[in-house]
Amino acid sequence: MGAKASTVWYIDTPDPIAVLRSSTTSDWDTASALAGRLFPDRVAVPSQLSPVSAVAGVGPDEIYIGAYPGVTVVCSAELTVATPSTLPEPWIHPLAAERTYLVMTDPETAWGAFAYWERGTLRRSFSATPIYIYEDSGLPLVWERRFWAGEHPLVYPPGVLPDPLSLPFHPQEFAEAANSEWLGYRYTGAPRGDEFDPISLQVCGFTMHAPGQEPRRVEQAPPEATPPEPMPDRSIMRWLKRKSPEPRS
Repeated sequence: MGAKASTVWYIDTPDPIAVLRSSTTSDWDTASALAGRLFPDRVAVPSQLSPVSAVAGVGPDEIYIGAYPGVTVVCSAELTVATPSTLPEPWIHPLAAERTYLVMTDPETAWGAFAYWERGTLRRSFSATPIYIYEDSGLPLVWERRFWAGEHPLVYPPGVLPDPLSLPFHPQEFAEAANSEWLGYRYTGAPRGDEFDPISLQVCGFTMHAPGQEPRRVEQAPPEATPPEPMPDRSIMRWLKRKSPEPRS
Protein backbone atom coordinates (compact mmCIF):
# COMPACT_ATOMS: atom_id res chain seq x y z
CA MET A 1 0.00 0.00 0.00
CA GLY A 2 1.08 3.57 -0.53
CA ALA A 3 -0.06 7.15 -0.94
CA LYS A 4 -0.68 9.04 -4.15
CA ALA A 5 1.28 12.27 -4.35
CA SER A 6 1.85 14.94 -6.97
CA THR A 7 3.80 17.79 -5.39
CA VAL A 8 6.38 20.43 -6.22
CA TRP A 9 8.27 22.39 -3.57
CA TYR A 10 10.01 25.77 -3.84
CA ILE A 11 12.70 26.16 -1.21
CA ASP A 12 14.42 29.42 -0.26
CA THR A 13 15.62 28.63 3.25
CA PRO A 14 18.65 26.64 4.46
CA ASP A 15 16.53 24.45 6.75
CA PRO A 16 13.12 23.69 5.17
CA ILE A 17 12.52 20.77 7.53
CA ALA A 18 12.65 23.06 10.58
CA VAL A 19 10.19 25.43 8.89
CA LEU A 20 7.73 22.66 8.02
CA ARG A 21 7.97 21.02 11.44
CA SER A 22 6.93 24.27 13.14
CA SER A 23 4.25 25.32 10.61
CA THR A 24 0.60 24.56 11.35
CA THR A 25 -1.16 26.78 8.80
CA SER A 26 -0.60 28.42 5.41
CA ASP A 27 -0.77 32.00 4.19
CA TRP A 28 -3.94 32.33 2.08
CA ASP A 29 -2.93 35.53 0.27
CA THR A 30 0.41 34.10 -0.88
CA ALA A 31 -1.21 30.81 -1.88
CA SER A 32 -3.92 32.60 -3.88
CA ALA A 33 -1.36 34.76 -5.70
CA LEU A 34 0.65 31.70 -6.74
CA ALA A 35 -2.47 29.87 -7.92
CA GLY A 36 -3.21 32.83 -10.20
CA ARG A 37 0.35 32.81 -11.55
CA LEU A 38 0.35 29.07 -12.30
CA PHE A 39 -3.15 29.11 -13.82
CA PRO A 40 -3.56 32.53 -15.49
CA ASP A 41 -6.50 31.27 -17.59
CA ARG A 42 -8.47 29.86 -14.64
CA VAL A 43 -10.16 31.25 -11.54
CA ALA A 44 -9.04 29.73 -8.23
CA VAL A 45 -11.82 29.74 -5.64
CA PRO A 46 -10.72 29.06 -2.01
CA SER A 47 -12.19 25.91 -0.48
CA GLN A 48 -10.62 24.69 2.76
CA LEU A 49 -7.47 24.04 4.73
CA SER A 50 -6.43 20.37 4.76
CA PRO A 51 -3.40 18.31 5.85
CA VAL A 52 -0.88 17.88 3.04
CA SER A 53 -0.93 14.12 3.69
CA ALA A 54 -4.62 13.97 2.70
CA VAL A 55 -4.48 16.03 -0.50
CA ALA A 56 -1.07 15.41 -2.08
CA GLY A 57 -2.76 13.38 -4.84
CA VAL A 58 -5.37 15.84 -6.13
CA GLY A 59 -7.98 15.80 -8.89
CA PRO A 60 -7.82 17.76 -12.17
CA ASP A 61 -10.05 20.63 -11.04
CA GLU A 62 -8.40 21.42 -7.73
CA ILE A 63 -5.09 22.62 -6.39
CA TYR A 64 -3.63 22.83 -2.90
CA ILE A 65 -0.88 25.28 -1.97
CA GLY A 66 1.04 25.64 1.27
CA ALA A 67 2.91 28.91 1.81
CA TYR A 68 5.32 29.08 4.74
CA PRO A 69 8.41 31.21 5.48
CA GLY A 70 10.91 30.28 2.75
CA VAL A 71 8.96 27.14 1.70
CA THR A 72 6.05 26.74 -0.73
CA VAL A 73 4.36 23.52 -1.85
CA VAL A 74 1.91 22.98 -4.70
CA CYS A 75 -0.20 19.83 -5.04
CA SER A 76 -1.62 19.53 -8.55
CA ALA A 77 -2.48 16.87 -11.12
CA GLU A 78 -0.62 19.02 -13.69
CA LEU A 79 2.63 17.73 -12.19
CA THR A 80 2.06 14.10 -13.17
CA VAL A 81 4.61 13.64 -15.96
CA ALA A 82 6.50 10.40 -16.63
CA THR A 83 9.76 12.28 -17.26
CA PRO A 84 10.38 15.03 -14.69
CA SER A 85 12.84 16.79 -17.01
CA THR A 86 9.90 17.72 -19.28
CA LEU A 87 8.00 19.57 -16.56
CA PRO A 88 7.00 22.94 -18.09
CA GLU A 89 9.25 25.84 -17.13
CA PRO A 90 6.49 27.86 -15.38
CA TRP A 91 6.22 25.04 -12.83
CA ILE A 92 9.96 24.72 -12.23
CA HIS A 93 10.82 28.26 -11.18
CA PRO A 94 7.73 30.45 -10.65
CA LEU A 95 9.27 31.89 -7.48
CA ALA A 96 12.77 33.20 -6.78
CA ALA A 97 13.69 30.00 -4.95
CA GLU A 98 17.12 28.42 -4.68
CA ARG A 99 15.84 24.85 -5.00
CA THR A 100 12.86 23.07 -6.51
CA TYR A 101 11.86 19.54 -5.48
CA LEU A 102 9.36 17.37 -7.33
CA VAL A 103 7.92 14.21 -5.70
CA MET A 104 5.30 11.99 -7.37
CA THR A 105 3.91 8.54 -6.54
CA ASP A 106 1.00 6.45 -7.80
CA PRO A 107 0.15 3.20 -5.96
CA GLU A 108 -2.14 1.92 -8.71
CA THR A 109 0.75 1.66 -11.18
CA ALA A 110 3.54 1.22 -8.60
CA TRP A 111 5.19 4.35 -10.03
CA GLY A 112 7.49 6.73 -8.20
CA ALA A 113 9.44 9.78 -9.35
CA PHE A 114 11.43 12.69 -7.97
CA ALA A 115 13.55 15.54 -9.30
CA TYR A 116 15.74 18.35 -8.01
CA TRP A 117 16.57 21.72 -9.62
CA GLU A 118 18.99 24.45 -8.48
CA ARG A 119 17.86 27.93 -9.59
CA GLY A 120 15.93 26.31 -12.42
CA THR A 121 18.71 23.96 -13.58
CA LEU A 122 17.97 20.23 -13.36
CA ARG A 123 20.46 18.35 -11.17
CA ARG A 124 18.80 14.96 -10.63
CA SER A 125 15.66 13.17 -11.82
CA PHE A 126 14.36 9.64 -11.54
CA SER A 127 11.08 8.06 -12.65
CA ALA A 128 10.17 4.36 -12.81
CA THR A 129 7.83 1.49 -12.14
CA PRO A 130 9.39 -1.65 -10.63
CA ILE A 131 10.26 -3.01 -14.09
CA TYR A 132 10.63 0.06 -16.30
CA ILE A 133 12.75 3.22 -15.91
CA TYR A 134 11.27 6.27 -17.62
CA GLU A 135 14.09 8.61 -16.63
CA ASP A 136 17.35 8.41 -14.67
CA SER A 137 19.23 11.67 -15.15
CA GLY A 138 22.05 13.31 -13.21
CA LEU A 139 24.39 11.95 -10.57
CA PRO A 140 22.74 9.83 -7.83
CA LEU A 141 22.55 11.60 -4.48
CA VAL A 142 24.29 10.27 -1.38
CA TRP A 143 21.08 9.06 0.30
CA GLU A 144 20.26 6.90 -2.77
CA ARG A 145 23.20 4.56 -2.14
CA ARG A 146 21.36 2.21 0.21
CA PHE A 147 18.61 1.65 -2.37
CA TRP A 148 20.93 0.87 -5.28
CA ALA A 149 22.90 -1.41 -2.93
CA GLY A 150 19.81 -3.59 -2.36
CA GLU A 151 19.10 -2.60 1.24
CA HIS A 152 15.40 -1.96 0.45
CA PRO A 153 14.42 -4.89 -1.80
CA LEU A 154 11.04 -5.44 -3.38
CA VAL A 155 8.88 -7.98 -1.53
CA TYR A 156 6.91 -10.35 -3.76
CA PRO A 157 3.87 -12.47 -2.81
CA PRO A 158 4.50 -16.21 -2.39
CA GLY A 159 4.81 -17.96 -5.73
CA VAL A 160 5.54 -14.78 -7.72
CA LEU A 161 8.99 -14.76 -9.30
CA PRO A 162 10.85 -11.44 -9.66
CA ASP A 163 11.03 -10.03 -13.16
CA PRO A 164 14.66 -10.18 -14.38
CA LEU A 165 14.44 -6.47 -15.27
CA SER A 166 13.02 -5.36 -11.92
CA LEU A 167 14.75 -2.70 -9.83
CA PRO A 168 16.44 -3.62 -6.54
CA PHE A 169 13.89 -1.41 -4.71
CA HIS A 170 10.32 -0.15 -5.00
CA PRO A 171 10.22 3.21 -6.84
CA GLN A 172 7.46 4.50 -4.57
CA GLU A 173 9.59 3.83 -1.51
CA PHE A 174 12.49 5.48 -3.35
CA ALA A 175 10.44 8.64 -3.99
CA GLU A 176 9.22 8.71 -0.39
CA ALA A 177 12.84 8.52 0.75
CA ALA A 178 13.58 11.62 -1.34
CA ASN A 179 10.65 13.37 0.33
CA SER A 180 11.95 12.39 3.77
CA GLU A 181 15.50 13.49 2.97
CA TRP A 182 14.50 16.88 1.59
CA LEU A 183 11.36 17.71 3.56
CA GLY A 184 11.45 15.64 6.75
CA TYR A 185 8.45 13.34 6.36
CA ARG A 186 6.92 10.40 4.47
CA TYR A 187 3.30 9.84 3.46
CA THR A 188 3.16 6.18 4.53
CA GLY A 189 4.03 4.53 7.82
CA ALA A 190 4.78 5.98 11.21
CA PRO A 191 7.43 8.73 11.39
CA ARG A 192 10.96 7.38 11.74
CA GLY A 193 13.75 9.03 13.68
CA ASP A 194 13.50 12.82 13.28
CA GLU A 195 10.64 12.70 10.75
CA PHE A 196 7.48 14.63 11.62
CA ASP A 197 3.85 13.67 10.98
CA PRO A 198 2.56 15.48 7.83
CA ILE A 199 -0.97 15.49 9.22
CA SER A 200 0.08 18.63 11.11
CA LEU A 201 1.03 20.53 7.93
CA GLN A 202 -1.95 22.45 6.55
CA VAL A 203 -2.31 23.59 2.91
CA CYS A 204 -4.84 25.93 1.25
CA GLY A 205 -7.31 24.30 -1.13
CA PHE A 206 -8.76 25.87 -4.29
CA THR A 207 -11.24 24.67 -6.90
CA MET A 208 -10.42 25.71 -10.46
CA HIS A 209 -13.01 27.24 -12.82
CA ALA A 210 -13.11 28.75 -16.27
CA PRO A 211 -13.60 32.54 -16.16
CA GLY A 212 -17.27 33.36 -15.71
CA GLN A 213 -18.13 29.87 -14.48
CA GLU A 214 -16.94 30.19 -10.92
CA PRO A 215 -19.53 30.08 -8.12
CA ARG A 216 -20.88 33.35 -6.82
CA ARG A 217 -18.48 34.89 -4.35
CA VAL A 218 -19.56 35.39 -0.78
CA GLU A 219 -17.40 37.56 1.44
CA GLN A 220 -16.20 35.48 4.35
CA ALA A 221 -13.18 34.75 6.47
CA PRO A 222 -10.62 32.26 5.11
CA PRO A 223 -11.78 28.64 5.50
CA GLU A 224 -10.94 26.95 8.75
CA ALA A 225 -8.87 23.81 9.00
CA THR A 226 -10.85 20.60 8.58
CA PRO A 227 -10.32 17.51 10.71
CA PRO A 228 -7.66 15.26 9.12
CA GLU A 229 -8.94 12.24 7.25
CA PRO A 230 -7.11 8.92 6.91
CA MET A 231 -5.39 8.20 3.62
CA PRO A 232 -7.46 5.96 1.29
CA ASP A 233 -6.47 2.32 1.08
CA ARG A 234 -5.12 1.73 -2.43
CA SER A 235 -3.55 -1.30 -4.07
CA ILE A 236 -0.02 -0.93 -5.44
CA MET A 237 -0.26 -3.57 -8.08
CA ARG A 238 -1.97 -6.90 -8.42
CA TRP A 239 1.25 -8.89 -8.22
CA LEU A 240 3.72 -6.54 -6.55
CA LYS A 241 3.77 -5.21 -3.05
CA ARG A 242 6.24 -3.12 -1.12
CA LYS A 243 7.36 -3.71 2.45
CA SER A 244 4.40 -3.18 4.75
CA PRO A 245 5.03 -0.02 6.82
CA GLU A 246 4.19 0.08 10.47
CA PRO A 247 0.67 1.46 11.02
CA ARG A 248 0.63 5.07 12.09
CA SER A 249 -0.57 5.39 15.68
